[in-house]
Amino acid sequence: MTSQPDQQSSAAAPDLARLLRPVVRESSVSEVAKRLLDHLSAGDIRPGTRLPAERQLAEALGVARSSVRGALSALDVLGIIEIRPGSGSYVREGTSEFLPRAINWGLMLGQRRTRDLVEVRTYMEGVSARLAAERATDEEVARLEEHLQHMRDAGDDVTAFIDADIAFHLETARIAGNTVLSDILHSIRALLQVWMERVSDIEGTVSGTLCEHDAVLRAIRARDPEAADRAMAEHMRMASVRLRASVDGEA
Repeated sequence: MTSQPDQQSSAAAPDLARLLRPVVRESSVSEVAKRLLDHLSAGDIRPGTRLPAERQLAEALGVARSSVRGALSALDVLGIIEIRPGSGSYVREGTSEFLPRAINWGLMLGQRRTRDLVEVRTYMEGVSARLAAERATDEEVARLEEHLQHMRDAGDDVTAFIDADIAFHLETARIAGNTVLSDILHSIRALLQVWMERVSDIEGTVSGTLCEHDAVLRAIRARDPEAADRAMAEHMRMASVRLRASVDGEA
């Protein structure tokens, strides 16, 4: 390990200390973990950054150093940070792997930012389906049919099912023809991945998801924006129910 990365990342540490506010209630370890996850998922802390020292974090958050130490240990176990003895705590590299973990544990910890992300996704998907029904060509409808068929063909292959599910939603956004909407949904692809991974073992998820996607596809094929919006809203409602059941079951 060279000294230069440490110097660069340690220079950023005081900025994080200034971002943090005192923890309001004394739950401590979980509250400190929530606060750090909030900044990590917001992109305030880049991968590779060395976090402030325990003392700085404790002072910024208004908690005991033992609470900070416990929170950092938990994030280390989760693979979100890496504690290097004699050097400090660093945000792990690999944003593509980090973001799903941050969202997953944000759901478990009841993070407001993550809950808001789930809520916003629900509305964006409805707009996406509505616009897709207005604008889809026959070739684009055929691509949606292929994604749905891949979901049906996945069988017990959970990864293949999730990949096809995500592809269906991203294809719908692309068909909608709104670049801003498409970019936003692509940027929260990690949420879709975590969402499906969490609910995949809940009874009825596969059959329900297939039925709900089929309703969306039929509405888009019929070029019926109202029906497409309703079908996607119902899919999002049921998906949210399954997600809450998963989180509540593990809480």
